[in-house]
Amino acid sequence: MESTNDVEWSAVDDTPAAWSALGELYHRFLTGLLLGIVTRVGVEPAERVVFRTFRNQHLEAFKSGLEKLGLTDEPDAVACAKYHVLSNSLGGVHVEWIPESETKSWVRYLPPRWIFDGTAVCGIPTELSRAMLRGWHGHNGVSLGNARLGFVATSQTTDGQPGLVGYYIEEDHDLDPDDRVRFRPGERPPGPAADLLSPSWDPVRLAKVERNYAMNYIHTILPAMTEELGPETTRAVASVVGRQIGMQFHTAVMDAIGVAGGLGIRLGHLFAGHGDRCEVAQIGGAEHVRLHSWRLFNPSSVDPAVFDGWNALWEGFASMEDRTLSVTQRLDRGAPYFEWIISQPHQWNRR
Repeated sequence: MESTNDVEWSAVDDTPAAWSALGELYHRFLTGLLLGIVTRVGVEPAERVVFRTFRNQHLEAFKSGLEKLGLTDEPDAVACAKYHVLSNSLGGVHVEWIPESETKSWVRYLPPRWIFDGTAVCGIPTELSRAMLRGWHGHNGVSLGNARLGFVATSQTTDGQPGLVGYYIEEDHDLDPDDRVRFRPGERPPGPAADLLSPSWDPVRLAKVERNYAMNYIHTILPAMTEELGPETTRAVASVVGRQIGMQFHTAVMDAIGVAGGLGIRLGHLFAGHGDRCEVAQIGGAEHVRLHSWRLFNPSSVDPAVFDGWNALWEGFASMEDRTLSVTQRLDRGAPYFEWIISQPHQWNRR
């Protein structure tokens, strides 16, 4: 507990319950952002955002991920297929590996598709699924220095086909950029999926891994939106989607946290659940929350629209509890921390 100007600030613990809550919340936020861009901006802009999101994720994670998963000695096609199985299993996403040869190796992303959650899959255009493949799968060969390596998609859930299915293949010639991802509906895998031992986590560690998996999508998609749509459109879309998701999943997230008390202490647990230092205080009739770091984004480099879209989640929570959420300090604008004040609306607004 810290005392500043006679105000006692209490540190909030980082808990597994908050990890689970964040994993749920950011999963839904991701799907909501995809639908929000499609319906409010258009399919082509959404396609560009998805491409940029997955390309940026690829550049951040692919090469180091191959090393962490012990796949660097595998043939390139096999290593890539196994990578998608093992890395996605960490986030609770079911992907199968179907071996064929050292130069041709299949993957099958089984429904339900994690990224296109629930009935949202019915509103996701196939262009977004294709953009995902071009953003990540089509760049594996480039990252590995293998110009002959590409990916062929043979089935897509967004077309009503039985899962996203395809194979990495090393051709006998260099591929043109447009051929790094190709689409050949109807080709079928050579046989059943092979057993591929994935990491076994205890429930606490699994909650943290799934939190990180969902966090990483928000870490990449909001900046990708500013790159492709511009700050104003990003702010407009993400703010509406954030409030909607905050309201829609308020009960589920609060139940997952399992903490009693005011909204401030519960938000504090969510913020601390990122691995950041967070403190709360009661000052007069209002709750104050301070966040001293921002692991989710680099506050010195992201556009302010990123914070505005992210903050809309907490605005959605506040609206469900008839509270006003005000931001008085912003780390991304040079302040030493973020600070929120949570108060009751003025009486005339409550009638």
